[in-house]
Amino acid sequence: MNVRRSAAVLAAAAVIGAAAPAAADPSPSPSQAFPSALYGGTDPKYDGVWRQSLALLAQDTVGVKPAAKSVAWLVRQQCADGSFTSYRPDPTTACDARTMRDTNATSAAVQALAALGGHDGTTGKAVDWLRSVQNKDGGWGYAPGGASDTNSTSVVIGALTAAGDKPDQVVKDGKSPYDALLKLALPCGGKGDGAFAFQPDKKGELAANADATAAGVLGALGKGMVVEPGRTSDADCEKAGTPEQAAANGAGYLTAALAEDGDHLMSALAGAEPQPDFGNTADAVVALAARGNTAQAHKSVRWLEKNSASWAAQSGPAAYAQLIFAAHATGTNPRDFGGADLVKQLNATGPAPRTATQAKAPDDEKDSGSFFGVWWYVGVCLVAGIGIGFLFTGRKKQRQP
Repeated sequence: MNVRRSAAVLAAAAVIGAAAPAAADPSPSPSQAFPSALYGGTDPKYDGVWRQSLALLAQDTVGVKPAAKSVAWLVRQQCADGSFTSYRPDPTTACDARTMRDTNATSAAVQALAALGGHDGTTGKAVDWLRSVQNKDGGWGYAPGGASDTNSTSVVIGALTAAGDKPDQVVKDGKSPYDALLKLALPCGGKGDGAFAFQPDKKGELAANADATAAGVLGALGKGMVVEPGRTSDADCEKAGTPEQAAANGAGYLTAALAEDGDHLMSALAGAEPQPDFGNTADAVVALAARGNTAQAHKSVRWLEKNSASWAAQSGPAAYAQLIFAAHATGTNPRDFGGADLVKQLNATGPAPRTATQAKAPDDEKDSGSFFGVWWYVGVCLVAGIGIGFLFTGRKKQRQP
Protein backbone atom coordinates (compact mmCIF):
# COMPACT_ATOMS: atom_id res chain seq x y z
CA MET A 1 0.00 0.00 0.00
CA ASN A 2 1.09 3.55 -0.40
CA VAL A 3 1.32 4.86 3.08
CA ARG A 4 1.39 8.52 2.43
CA ARG A 5 -1.85 8.60 0.48
CA SER A 6 -3.84 6.22 2.65
CA ALA A 7 -3.20 8.22 5.79
CA ALA A 8 -4.07 11.49 4.12
CA VAL A 9 -7.33 10.25 2.67
CA LEU A 10 -8.46 8.87 5.97
CA ALA A 11 -7.72 12.19 7.60
CA ALA A 12 -9.89 13.91 5.00
CA ALA A 13 -12.75 11.52 5.66
CA ALA A 14 -12.45 12.19 9.36
CA VAL A 15 -12.49 15.95 8.83
CA ILE A 16 -15.66 16.01 6.76
CA GLY A 17 -17.34 13.31 8.82
CA ALA A 18 -18.04 11.09 5.86
CA ALA A 19 -18.03 7.33 5.90
CA ALA A 20 -14.98 6.02 4.04
CA PRO A 21 -15.84 3.68 1.19
CA ALA A 22 -14.05 0.35 1.20
CA ALA A 23 -12.51 0.92 -2.22
CA ALA A 24 -12.59 3.13 -5.27
CA ASP A 25 -14.79 2.12 -8.16
CA PRO A 26 -12.77 -0.08 -10.53
CA SER A 27 -13.74 1.98 -13.54
CA PRO A 28 -15.46 5.24 -14.46
CA SER A 29 -19.22 5.24 -14.92
CA PRO A 30 -20.44 4.31 -18.41
CA SER A 31 -21.60 7.89 -18.98
CA GLN A 32 -18.11 9.30 -18.62
CA ALA A 33 -15.13 8.89 -20.92
CA PHE A 34 -11.75 8.01 -19.45
CA PRO A 35 -9.27 10.89 -19.93
CA SER A 36 -6.82 9.89 -22.65
CA ALA A 37 -4.14 12.14 -21.12
CA LEU A 38 -4.24 10.42 -17.74
CA TYR A 39 -1.69 7.88 -16.53
CA GLY A 40 -3.06 4.63 -15.17
CA GLY A 41 -6.24 2.78 -16.00
CA THR A 42 -8.16 2.76 -12.72
CA ASP A 43 -10.83 5.17 -11.52
CA PRO A 44 -9.07 8.46 -10.73
CA LYS A 45 -11.72 9.62 -8.27
CA TYR A 46 -9.38 9.54 -5.28
CA ASP A 47 -5.97 9.96 -6.89
CA GLY A 48 -6.12 11.35 -10.42
CA VAL A 49 -4.06 14.47 -9.76
CA TRP A 50 -1.76 12.65 -7.36
CA ARG A 51 -0.78 9.82 -9.68
CA GLN A 52 -0.51 12.12 -12.69
CA SER A 53 1.81 14.41 -10.73
CA LEU A 54 4.04 11.56 -9.58
CA ALA A 55 4.18 10.09 -13.07
CA LEU A 56 5.23 13.41 -14.64
CA LEU A 57 7.73 14.14 -11.87
CA ALA A 58 9.30 10.70 -12.21
CA GLN A 59 9.58 11.09 -15.97
CA ASP A 60 11.27 14.45 -15.57
CA THR A 61 13.64 12.97 -12.98
CA VAL A 62 14.97 10.43 -15.50
CA GLY A 63 15.13 12.86 -18.41
CA VAL A 64 11.90 11.84 -20.15
CA LYS A 65 9.74 14.59 -21.66
CA PRO A 66 6.12 13.84 -20.72
CA ALA A 67 3.38 14.01 -23.32
CA ALA A 68 2.23 17.60 -23.73
CA LYS A 69 -1.42 16.66 -23.33
CA SER A 70 -0.70 14.93 -20.02
CA VAL A 71 0.93 18.05 -18.62
CA ALA A 72 -1.90 20.21 -19.94
CA TRP A 73 -4.44 17.87 -18.30
CA LEU A 74 -2.77 18.40 -14.94
CA VAL A 75 -2.69 22.18 -15.33
CA ARG A 76 -6.40 22.23 -16.21
CA GLN A 77 -7.29 20.36 -13.05
CA GLN A 78 -6.54 23.47 -10.99
CA CYS A 79 -9.41 25.37 -9.40
CA ALA A 80 -9.67 29.13 -9.89
CA ASP A 81 -8.48 29.75 -6.31
CA GLY A 82 -5.24 27.88 -7.00
CA SER A 83 -6.10 24.63 -5.25
CA PHE A 84 -6.32 21.15 -6.74
CA THR A 85 -8.80 18.44 -5.84
CA SER A 86 -8.16 14.72 -6.02
CA TYR A 87 -9.86 14.72 -9.42
CA ARG A 88 -12.17 16.95 -11.45
CA PRO A 89 -14.10 14.94 -14.05
CA ASP A 90 -15.02 18.13 -15.91
CA PRO A 91 -12.52 20.97 -15.46
CA THR A 92 -14.83 23.35 -17.36
CA THR A 93 -17.16 23.25 -14.35
CA ALA A 94 -15.96 25.71 -11.73
CA CYS A 95 -14.98 24.52 -8.27
CA ASP A 96 -17.51 25.62 -5.68
CA ALA A 97 -17.99 25.42 -1.92
CA ARG A 98 -18.80 21.71 -2.18
CA THR A 99 -15.55 20.93 -4.00
CA MET A 100 -13.17 19.17 -1.64
CA ARG A 101 -9.82 20.87 -1.91
CA ASP A 102 -6.81 18.62 -1.37
CA THR A 103 -3.51 19.92 0.06
CA ASN A 104 -1.73 16.71 -0.92
CA ALA A 105 -2.84 16.78 -4.55
CA THR A 106 -2.08 20.50 -4.73
CA SER A 107 1.43 19.97 -3.35
CA ALA A 108 2.15 17.04 -5.66
CA ALA A 109 1.05 19.10 -8.67
CA VAL A 110 3.31 21.96 -7.60
CA GLN A 111 6.31 19.66 -7.30
CA ALA A 112 5.69 18.16 -10.74
CA LEU A 113 4.97 21.40 -12.57
CA ALA A 114 7.84 23.25 -10.90
CA ALA A 115 10.23 20.52 -12.03
CA LEU A 116 8.90 20.62 -15.60
CA GLY A 117 9.20 24.40 -15.76
CA GLY A 118 7.10 26.93 -17.60
CA HIS A 119 4.21 26.88 -15.15
CA ASP A 120 5.00 29.65 -12.70
CA GLY A 121 1.48 31.02 -12.90
CA THR A 122 -0.06 27.70 -11.93
CA THR A 123 2.40 26.89 -9.17
CA GLY A 124 2.31 30.44 -7.82
CA LYS A 125 -1.47 30.34 -7.41
CA ALA A 126 -1.25 26.90 -5.82
CA VAL A 127 1.35 28.02 -3.28
CA ASP A 128 -0.71 31.11 -2.46
CA TRP A 129 -3.67 28.84 -1.76
CA LEU A 130 -1.58 26.53 0.42
CA ARG A 131 -0.39 29.52 2.42
CA SER A 132 -3.98 30.68 2.85
CA VAL A 133 -5.07 27.41 4.47
CA GLN A 134 -2.08 26.94 6.79
CA ASN A 135 -3.14 26.00 10.32
CA LYS A 136 -2.29 28.08 13.38
CA ASP A 137 0.24 25.46 14.50
CA GLY A 138 2.13 25.98 11.25
CA GLY A 139 1.08 22.73 9.60
CA TRP A 140 -1.56 21.39 7.23
CA GLY A 141 -4.18 18.69 7.21
CA TYR A 142 -5.34 16.80 4.13
CA ALA A 143 -8.27 19.19 3.67
CA PRO A 144 -8.43 22.87 4.68
CA GLY A 145 -9.38 23.16 8.32
CA GLY A 146 -8.34 19.62 9.16
CA ALA A 147 -5.94 18.98 12.01
CA SER A 148 -2.30 19.11 10.95
CA ASP A 149 -0.69 15.77 10.17
CA THR A 150 2.89 14.84 9.42
CA ASN A 151 2.23 13.56 5.90
CA SER A 152 0.30 16.58 4.65
CA THR A 153 2.62 19.08 6.31
CA SER A 154 5.64 17.37 4.79
CA VAL A 155 4.31 17.19 1.23
CA VAL A 156 3.41 20.89 1.46
CA ILE A 157 6.97 21.65 2.60
CA GLY A 158 8.17 19.83 -0.51
CA ALA A 159 5.92 22.01 -2.65
CA LEU A 160 7.09 25.22 -1.01
CA THR A 161 10.70 24.24 -1.57
CA ALA A 162 10.04 23.28 -5.20
CA ALA A 163 8.42 26.66 -5.81
CA GLY A 164 11.43 28.49 -4.39
CA ASP A 165 9.93 29.44 -1.03
CA LYS A 166 11.65 28.95 2.32
CA PRO A 167 9.37 26.79 4.50
CA ASP A 168 10.71 28.25 7.74
CA GLN A 169 9.48 31.66 6.59
CA VAL A 170 5.95 30.45 5.83
CA VAL A 171 4.31 31.16 9.16
CA LYS A 172 0.86 31.41 10.70
CA ASP A 173 0.52 32.98 14.14
CA GLY A 174 4.29 32.83 14.42
CA LYS A 175 4.45 29.08 13.71
CA SER A 176 6.22 27.48 10.76
CA PRO A 177 5.70 24.01 9.25
CA TYR A 178 8.75 22.85 11.18
CA ASP A 179 7.07 23.80 14.46
CA ALA A 180 4.15 21.56 13.51
CA LEU A 181 6.47 18.66 12.68
CA LEU A 182 8.38 18.96 15.94
CA LYS A 183 5.10 18.63 17.84
CA LEU A 184 4.45 15.35 16.00
CA ALA A 185 7.89 13.85 16.73
CA LEU A 186 8.08 11.20 19.43
CA PRO A 187 10.75 11.51 22.13
CA CYS A 188 13.77 9.25 22.25
CA GLY A 189 13.56 6.12 24.34
CA GLY A 190 10.60 3.81 24.77
CA LYS A 191 8.20 2.77 22.05
CA GLY A 192 8.57 4.89 18.96
CA ASP A 193 12.08 6.12 19.78
CA GLY A 194 12.33 9.24 17.61
CA ALA A 195 9.65 8.37 15.04
CA PHE A 196 6.94 10.69 13.80
CA ALA A 197 3.25 10.15 14.46
CA PHE A 198 0.63 10.80 11.80
CA GLN A 199 -1.57 12.79 14.19
CA PRO A 200 -2.23 12.72 17.93
CA ASP A 201 -4.97 10.27 18.87
CA LYS A 202 -8.17 11.29 20.64
CA LYS A 203 -6.29 11.43 23.93
CA GLY A 204 -3.54 13.55 22.47
CA GLU A 205 -1.06 10.69 22.48
CA LEU A 206 1.47 10.11 19.71
CA ALA A 207 2.03 6.69 18.17
CA ALA A 208 4.94 5.85 15.87
CA ASN A 209 3.97 5.51 12.23
CA ALA A 210 6.53 4.41 9.65
CA ASP A 211 4.66 6.10 6.81
CA ALA A 212 4.51 9.38 8.67
CA THR A 213 8.15 9.00 9.71
CA ALA A 214 9.33 8.63 6.12
CA ALA A 215 7.34 11.73 5.19
CA GLY A 216 8.45 13.57 8.33
CA VAL A 217 12.13 13.00 7.68
CA LEU A 218 11.81 14.53 4.21
CA GLY A 219 9.71 17.39 5.54
CA ALA A 220 12.10 18.17 8.38
CA LEU A 221 14.92 18.26 5.85
CA GLY A 222 12.93 20.63 3.62
CA LYS A 223 12.91 18.08 0.79
CA GLY A 224 10.36 16.98 -1.77
CA MET A 225 9.85 13.61 -3.43
CA VAL A 226 13.00 13.77 -5.56
CA VAL A 227 16.23 13.89 -3.56
CA GLU A 228 19.95 13.47 -4.01
CA PRO A 229 21.91 11.26 -1.58
CA GLY A 230 22.72 13.16 1.60
CA ARG A 231 26.10 13.27 3.28
CA THR A 232 25.10 13.21 6.93
CA SER A 233 26.20 10.21 8.94
CA ASP A 234 24.09 8.20 11.36
CA ALA A 235 23.37 9.93 14.65
CA ASP A 236 22.09 8.92 18.06
CA CYS A 237 18.55 9.79 19.03
CA GLU A 238 18.45 13.03 20.98
CA LYS A 239 15.80 15.53 21.99
CA ALA A 240 14.35 16.95 18.79
CA GLY A 241 14.88 20.64 19.38
CA THR A 242 15.49 21.31 15.67
CA PRO A 243 14.08 19.95 12.42
CA GLU A 244 17.48 18.49 11.61
CA GLN A 245 17.56 16.48 14.83
CA ALA A 246 14.00 15.33 14.32
CA ALA A 247 15.01 14.10 10.85
CA ALA A 248 18.00 12.28 12.32
CA ASN A 249 15.82 10.64 14.95
CA GLY A 250 13.24 9.62 12.38
CA ALA A 251 15.90 8.17 10.12
CA GLY A 252 17.22 6.14 13.02
CA TYR A 253 13.76 4.75 13.66
CA LEU A 254 13.31 3.81 10.00
CA THR A 255 16.72 2.16 9.86
CA ALA A 256 15.88 -0.05 12.83
CA ALA A 257 12.40 -0.86 11.52
CA LEU A 258 13.70 -1.84 8.07
CA ALA A 259 16.47 -4.01 9.47
CA GLU A 260 14.08 -5.76 11.85
CA ASP A 261 11.83 -6.98 9.04
CA GLY A 262 14.53 -7.97 6.56
CA ASP A 263 15.25 -4.60 4.92
CA HIS A 264 11.62 -3.78 4.26
CA LEU A 265 8.60 -2.53 6.18
CA MET A 266 5.49 -4.52 6.94
CA SER A 267 1.94 -3.31 6.44
CA ALA A 268 0.48 -1.79 9.58
CA LEU A 269 -3.12 -1.93 8.33
CA ALA A 270 -5.34 -3.15 11.11
CA GLY A 271 -6.87 -6.56 10.45
CA ALA A 272 -4.74 -7.28 7.39
CA GLU A 273 -2.59 -10.35 6.98
CA PRO A 274 1.11 -9.62 7.60
CA GLN A 275 2.61 -8.59 4.28
CA PRO A 276 5.39 -6.36 2.98
CA ASP A 277 4.61 -2.70 2.47
CA PHE A 278 6.36 -1.89 -0.79
CA GLY A 279 5.25 1.73 -1.09
CA ASN A 280 6.23 2.54 2.46
CA THR A 281 9.58 0.83 1.96
CA ALA A 282 10.24 2.92 -1.15
CA ASP A 283 9.35 6.10 0.74
CA ALA A 284 11.67 5.08 3.56
CA VAL A 285 14.52 4.55 1.10
CA VAL A 286 14.09 8.10 -0.22
CA ALA A 287 13.96 9.53 3.30
CA LEU A 288 17.06 7.65 4.45
CA ALA A 289 18.99 8.58 1.34
CA ALA A 290 18.07 12.24 1.76
CA ARG A 291 19.24 12.19 5.35
CA GLY A 292 22.48 10.38 4.48
CA ASN A 293 21.66 7.01 6.05
CA THR A 294 22.76 5.40 2.82
CA ALA A 295 23.81 1.96 4.05
CA GLN A 296 20.27 0.89 4.97
CA ALA A 297 18.81 2.76 2.02
CA HIS A 298 20.92 0.67 -0.37
CA LYS A 299 20.01 -2.57 1.37
CA SER A 300 16.32 -1.75 1.12
CA VAL A 301 16.46 -0.66 -2.50
CA ARG A 302 18.12 -3.99 -3.30
CA TRP A 303 15.18 -5.70 -1.59
CA LEU A 304 12.78 -3.67 -3.70
CA GLU A 305 14.64 -4.67 -6.86
CA LYS A 306 14.04 -8.32 -6.03
CA ASN A 307 10.49 -8.15 -4.75
CA SER A 308 8.47 -5.18 -5.98
CA ALA A 309 7.67 -6.08 -9.60
CA SER A 310 4.24 -7.61 -9.00
CA TRP A 311 3.20 -4.86 -6.63
CA ALA A 312 4.17 -2.13 -9.09
CA ALA A 313 2.41 -3.82 -12.00
CA GLN A 314 -0.78 -4.11 -9.97
CA SER A 315 -0.62 -0.62 -8.44
CA GLY A 316 0.20 1.42 -11.53
CA PRO A 317 1.98 4.68 -12.37
CA ALA A 318 2.36 6.10 -8.87
CA ALA A 319 4.04 2.89 -7.72
CA TYR A 320 6.48 2.98 -10.64
CA ALA A 321 7.16 6.60 -9.75
CA GLN A 322 7.89 5.71 -6.12
CA LEU A 323 10.39 3.10 -7.23
CA ILE A 324 12.01 5.54 -9.63
CA PHE A 325 12.37 8.07 -6.80
CA ALA A 326 13.97 5.38 -4.60
CA ALA A 327 16.32 4.37 -7.40
CA HIS A 328 17.30 7.98 -8.08
CA ALA A 329 17.92 8.70 -4.41
CA THR A 330 20.35 5.79 -4.12
CA GLY A 331 22.07 6.12 -7.47
CA THR A 332 20.42 2.93 -8.76
CA ASN A 333 19.67 2.60 -12.48
CA PRO A 334 15.86 2.76 -12.88
CA ARG A 335 16.18 1.27 -16.35
CA ASP A 336 17.73 -1.87 -14.89
CA PHE A 337 15.92 -2.24 -11.60
CA GLY A 338 16.26 -5.90 -10.75
CA GLY A 339 16.19 -6.56 -14.48
CA ALA A 340 13.13 -4.36 -15.07
CA ASP A 341 13.00 -1.05 -16.90
CA LEU A 342 10.91 1.12 -14.56
CA VAL A 343 10.97 4.02 -16.99
CA LYS A 344 9.56 1.95 -19.83
CA GLN A 345 6.95 0.45 -17.54
CA LEU A 346 5.85 3.86 -16.29
CA ASN A 347 5.71 5.30 -19.80
CA ALA A 348 3.50 2.41 -20.87
CA THR A 349 0.79 3.42 -18.38
CA GLY A 350 -0.05 6.62 -20.25
CA PRO A 351 0.46 8.65 -23.41
CA ALA A 352 3.81 8.19 -25.14
CA PRO A 353 6.41 10.75 -24.04
CA ARG A 354 7.59 13.41 -26.44
CA THR A 355 10.44 12.67 -28.77
CA ALA A 356 13.59 14.78 -28.97
CA THR A 357 12.09 16.85 -31.79
CA GLN A 358 9.07 17.60 -29.61
CA ALA A 359 11.14 18.63 -26.60
CA LYS A 360 9.99 22.24 -26.67
CA ALA A 361 6.66 22.46 -24.89
CA PRO A 362 3.81 23.62 -27.14
CA ASP A 363 1.98 26.80 -26.29
CA ASP A 364 -1.06 25.01 -24.90
CA GLU A 365 1.06 23.36 -22.20
CA LYS A 366 2.48 26.56 -20.75
CA ASP A 367 0.75 29.14 -18.62
CA SER A 368 -0.54 32.09 -20.61
CA GLY A 369 -3.04 33.76 -18.33
CA SER A 370 -6.64 34.38 -19.28
CA PHE A 371 -5.87 34.07 -23.00
CA PHE A 372 -5.00 30.42 -22.51
CA GLY A 373 -8.07 29.83 -20.38
CA VAL A 374 -10.51 31.34 -22.85
CA TRP A 375 -9.21 29.61 -25.94
CA TRP A 376 -8.81 26.26 -24.23
CA TYR A 377 -12.42 26.48 -23.07
CA VAL A 378 -13.58 27.32 -26.59
CA GLY A 379 -11.61 24.39 -27.93
CA VAL A 380 -13.20 22.02 -25.49
CA CYS A 381 -16.66 23.22 -26.39
CA LEU A 382 -15.95 22.71 -30.08
CA VAL A 383 -14.37 19.30 -29.77
CA ALA A 384 -16.74 17.55 -27.35
CA GLY A 385 -17.25 16.70 -23.73
CA ILE A 386 -14.53 15.57 -21.44
CA GLY A 387 -14.89 12.74 -18.97
CA ILE A 388 -13.48 11.05 -16.05
CA GLY A 389 -11.43 8.35 -15.41
CA PHE A 390 -6.18 6.08 -8.36
CA LEU A 391 -5.25 4.12 -6.73
CA PHE A 392 -1.81 4.86 -5.69
CA THR A 393 -2.37 1.80 -3.62
CA GLY A 394 -3.51 3.65 -0.54
CA ARG A 395 -5.76 6.29 -2.12
CA LYS A 396 -7.85 3.56 -3.64
CA LYS A 397 -9.10 2.92 -0.15
CA GLN A 398 -9.88 5.60 2.34
CA ARG A 399 -8.28 4.17 5.42
CA GLN A 400 -5.59 4.78 7.97
CA PRO A 401 -2.46 2.62 8.12
